[in-house]
Amino acid sequence: MLVAGNALSCLFIDTSGFHRCLSPGVTHFNGGVVKSCKKEGFVIDERGKLKRFNKKKLSRKRCGSLRGRGWKYGSGFVDGIFPVLSPIAQKILNFIQRETDFEKVADVLGTLPTTHASWDDLINVAVQLRLNKKWDPIVLVCEWILRRSSFQPDVICFNLLIDAYGQKLRYKDAESLYVQLLESRCVPTEDTYALLVKAYCLAGLIEKAEAVLIEMQNHHVTPSATVYNAYIEGLMKRRGNTEEAIDVFQRMKRERCKPTTETYNLMINLYGKASRSYMSWKLFCEMRSHQCKPNICTYTALVNAFAREGLCQKAEEVFEQLQEDGLEPDVYVYNALMEAYSRAGYPYGAAEIFSLMQHMGCEPDRASYNIMVDAYGRAGLHSDAEAVFEQMKKLGIAPTMKSHMLLLSAYSRARDVTKCEAIVKEMSENGAEPDTFVLNSMLNLYGRLGQFTKMEKTLAEMENAPCTAADISTYNILINVYGKAGYLERVEELFEEVKERKLRPDVVTWTSRMGGYSRKKLYVKCLEIFEEMIDSGCVPDGGTAKVLLSACASEEQVEQVTSVLRTMHKNVSVSSLAPKQLVAN
Repeated sequence: MLVAGNALSCLFIDTSGFHRCLSPGVTHFNGGVVKSCKKEGFVIDERGKLKRFNKKKLSRKRCGSLRGRGWKYGSGFVDGIFPVLSPIAQKILNFIQRETDFEKVADVLGTLPTTHASWDDLINVAVQLRLNKKWDPIVLVCEWILRRSSFQPDVICFNLLIDAYGQKLRYKDAESLYVQLLESRCVPTEDTYALLVKAYCLAGLIEKAEAVLIEMQNHHVTPSATVYNAYIEGLMKRRGNTEEAIDVFQRMKRERCKPTTETYNLMINLYGKASRSYMSWKLFCEMRSHQCKPNICTYTALVNAFAREGLCQKAEEVFEQLQEDGLEPDVYVYNALMEAYSRAGYPYGAAEIFSLMQHMGCEPDRASYNIMVDAYGRAGLHSDAEAVFEQMKKLGIAPTMKSHMLLLSAYSRARDVTKCEAIVKEMSENGAEPDTFVLNSMLNLYGRLGQFTKMEKTLAEMENAPCTAADISTYNILINVYGKAGYLERVEELFEEVKERKLRPDVVTWTSRMGGYSRKKLYVKCLEIFEEMIDSGCVPDGGTAKVLLSACASEEQVEQVTSVLRTMHKNVSVSSLAPKQLVAN
């Protein structure tokens, strides 16, 4: 995630905003509005005192203009400070966020005078959109600059558009834009290469990402930490690329490129998500030994790493270390610590952290309440979970799909079908239409209670609704339920539907299908399914091995299965390992 390097330590107040509102029907922009706007503004400093400042000087000298100064990837702005938008820039921003038609955008932006001030406004608007992760409006603004305007685009314009294309998985447009950058005699910066690398990683094109590093060498540019950070971040955003990201980090150190705080933050987060908190801690220690100063994001990532494994004591130690280093815990750190107690099964510990957060003047957000709902739900305290849910609504915090889902999970654990159905109904009434994930939860609940009629009815509703199409998880639940109940014909019907819908069976699909036959000790059939699984390229896991072993009815069969699992990597045919007398039967 791209974050600003420095946080604002004060709040800006635009006095003109209290006396004038901008028209929603913008048709053109001109410089007249600026003249009528006072130059003075006010700032509330860290001590709470009101001071006067000159907005124009602040905007132009400190963080308003990017002209000729480049752009730091990852900060969202040249020096990590958010842009201060002029009145004209604010009008442009409001218009761009509403309008999606390129021709209309071109007509309105075409009324801007071709001045340095207009250029500053356009770039500031694009940077603000990037901070808000509004990629489509960035594309509209930057494409207009490149195709229709009389402005001469510089490298920052190209970089912003390459970034937006990458986020939209339009890697071909990103690489075409890079060629256009070179043809326009702009000099690519390390940020340009970093954004290209990230664009290819997001699209899953690791070979092309490597080609960018070669391109850098051809231009006599040594990959910096900025480029490696983008490479690691791009790999992290695609599942299954954990080891590749680790390899890039190791290569970075081999090539004597010094990791930055952001690098360590990315890697601590990566190991945390992979449930390898011990490696996150090792990197944290390495970071400190190399005099690389951890920031609040570092500690948040480390607390999160321990939280995912329910290691609340370790998370608490990191929380204390954070304060000893003179940092002020924010809502994200408190939420991570609450999550640690929730995962460890201590809901009242999470509640204590929640109270501490409020006592310290840190306002809980929606995620804080969601964590408390989950904490009580995991512990089977569904009434407490609902009390937190209702408190959140009373405070004016609108529950999201996730909020409803956590409450649904709490009552699902209690097998309270009536309450779960009421929650789903409430979601629809509040405008949050249940998605596939919610309906899958209901399928699972009905299946566990043996209510197959309701389960089939829910499946039919999913097939008829465009927004709740059945996914592979849906079929995994159904195959598992019917397999446990012994309805093997229905299991095979569902498996064929998976193929018809062009869904790819995963290890859970194959193992659940095999499980139905395993319960009836149909050993040969289990071996046949296992061979199909291997031939399809699906890698078995520990659950698959358990199911195969449970299908065995004799010591000989146990030896056969053990032999299969040990010799898989040697491409031994599964069918050749089955006992001949059983195959004949």
